[in-house]
Amino acid sequence: MPEERIVLRHCDTIDPEDIETYLARGGFKALEKATGAMSPTQVVEEVKGSGLRGRGGAGFPAGVKWELCAGTPAAQRFVICNADEGEVGTFKDRYILERDPFSLIEGIAIAGYAIEARQAFIYLRAEYHHLLGPLSKAIAGIRERGLLRRPDGSELDIQVREGAGAYVCGEETALMESIEGKRGEARYRPPFPPTRGLWGQPTIINNVETLMNIPAIVLNGGGWFSQIGTERSKGTKVFSISGDVRQPGVFELVMGSPLQELLELAAASDTKMVQIGGAAGRVLPGDQIDTPLSFETVLGAGSVIAFDTTRDAVAVVLRNAEFFAEESCGLCSPCREGTLAMVEILTRLSRGEGTDRDLAALEELGRVMMATALCGLGQAAPNCVLDTLQHFRPDYESKIKHLAARG
Repeated sequence: MPEERIVLRHCDTIDPEDIETYLARGGFKALEKATGAMSPTQVVEEVKGSGLRGRGGAGFPAGVKWELCAGTPAAQRFVICNADEGEVGTFKDRYILERDPFSLIEGIAIAGYAIEARQAFIYLRAEYHHLLGPLSKAIAGIRERGLLRRPDGSELDIQVREGAGAYVCGEETALMESIEGKRGEARYRPPFPPTRGLWGQPTIINNVETLMNIPAIVLNGGGWFSQIGTERSKGTKVFSISGDVRQPGVFELVMGSPLQELLELAAASDTKMVQIGGAAGRVLPGDQIDTPLSFETVLGAGSVIAFDTTRDAVAVVLRNAEFFAEESCGLCSPCREGTLAMVEILTRLSRGEGTDRDLAALEELGRVMMATALCGLGQAAPNCVLDTLQHFRPDYESKIKHLAARG
């Protein structure tokens, strides 16, 4: 990463048992400041003032979520760190967890203090099982040093819960169902987690990257953070980029940086299209790579997949559709039936057996799913279909022309 780039954290690899190195670098100074010199309300106001928005894809203002949770009367409140990271092509949270688990734990502890929670969970993706031991060791080391103990004598208990490999459990309400020991299915909303979440109690759910920003915000102030980025997208964003690039990896850019800058860092060439936000994300054609990466335009969870000019849009979309059909929890019919219908239509198109009516059906089906599916899986599944129909319609029409030519 170029030295001139603004970086809010340095993910130098730290052994999960080497907490002294983290402390020597100023670790837990933010938690000390929060619990020693600030009230929970002041911490929430600092996060609100920063303009930090959730980095998991939805972009909901973190401080507003915390304020709503803290202001809801309850016998108990919970903090959940969403470390499921199941979106296709996303591996930036894994990169952070492998190199600096202590900053995440400090961010969770500050969040727990801000909403006066005594219990927190890290929901770890099943495929990240290799991180369970290191995370548990880091938490144990912090607990042994009394760093999770607050001035009033209370202590935040942080537990790691592993998922079972279900993509839908990256959705916050399905995630809570999983933690409660139930089948991972999305809940109807409202109520929303900050007012009625885990076991019916107020709960804040933030992903790894969101919580990693918290210590820097508390130490430097919300005003400092809000000066970075765009009007509605503050701070930086960590991206994982893969696909048809020569240097895939994890890069941190200032919010609002052009997509082209990220593609250049990854040494992409002959780019035909870019999918931003994973399988559920939006697709931009190669002539729009000057688009700023921000909540105002296109962002998602941090996954960027580049496809060069050798790729067929229909083939790419079919793979995405098959993934969604496999991962649908089956609770609502727009997603359960809609994803299967998309696979059937796209399969026929890929074989050169499509018709003009198929393209119209895909567009209508996509709009219905986006408007009626219960959760983000079904609502976002048509994104890549509708975007590629708009930008790469010739790829679809060539399948129909092939059928006509054979006739």
